[in-house]
Amino acid sequence: MDSFWKFPTMDADTLRLLKKNIDEGFRAFTRAYGDSIENVFNPLQSFLIWAERLLLATPWPVVIAAVAVIAWIASRSMKIVAGCVATLLVIGWFDMWDDTMKTVSMIFVCTVLAIVIGIPIGIGMARSNRLQSIVNPVLDVMQTMPSFVYLIPVVMLLGIGRVPGVIAVVIYAVPPMIRLANLGIRMVDKDVLEAADAFGSSSWQKLRNVQLPLALPTIMAGVNQTIMMALSMVVIASMIGVQGLGQPVLKAIANQYFTLGVFNGLAIVGIAIIFDRISQAYGSRLQKHREIVHG
Repeated sequence: MDSFWKFPTMDADTLRLLKKNIDEGFRAFTRAYGDSIENVFNPLQSFLIWAERLLLATPWPVVIAAVAVIAWIASRSMKIVAGCVATLLVIGWFDMWDDTMKTVSMIFVCTVLAIVIGIPIGIGMARSNRLQSIVNPVLDVMQTMPSFVYLIPVVMLLGIGRVPGVIAVVIYAVPPMIRLANLGIRMVDKDVLEAADAFGSSSWQKLRNVQLPLALPTIMAGVNQTIMMALSMVVIASMIGVQGLGQPVLKAIANQYFTLGVFNGLAIVGIAIIFDRISQAYGSRLQKHREIVHG
């Protein structure tokens, strides 16, 4: 009777052989093409090193002033500007400035990559229902897969370092960018598109001059979500050599350093709040502008 209720499974030897063949096949692929794949990502490594050196070499008052200017342009709110400046001053006061700049540079690179990858795919999905039906299940898997799993193939292919960490973060963070780019373009009013057609706009002109500008508030929401997801991967990415605020948190977990973990964790939260407030405020301003134009 017990055997009746036991779930039927693959033979243990067959399952072991299947796993062994897959693992050996992936290792063989890594040995054969690992160096070539690594060379492909050399420009990404150069971009990441440049961004990190730029932020670390720039005097802290200049960085804070630049963030204040960006916050003001995006929000037109002195409250948000003051909050951003105060957060950065506290981070610097607690001697976490260099780690914070390393984290910000990584998030910047990841966000740029996510935008470059996500918007074209989102445009393609908006134009093709067939492509959308193919890509959506892939995005579902990417968003539900445990974040640790992304580290395994990336480390096997590229080893431990900043570039594998950035790739893992981008894979984890890009789905919202793709989804919201697709949604924003699909939500553009059909009457506006018909008016563009009546003026003889080509498909490219319609995309550049009508669809993307009107979809920009939704795309900005995608940028916001991508940044938040990238920041949530900071500690996990530190396990494979990504420098920044994640490494002290990982050290605190390993050695039970309560204050080290809390302080650096709060610094990550502070950076997340800065990015969130600036991007949300800019998206809201774009939304209001669009409503005024349509009104």
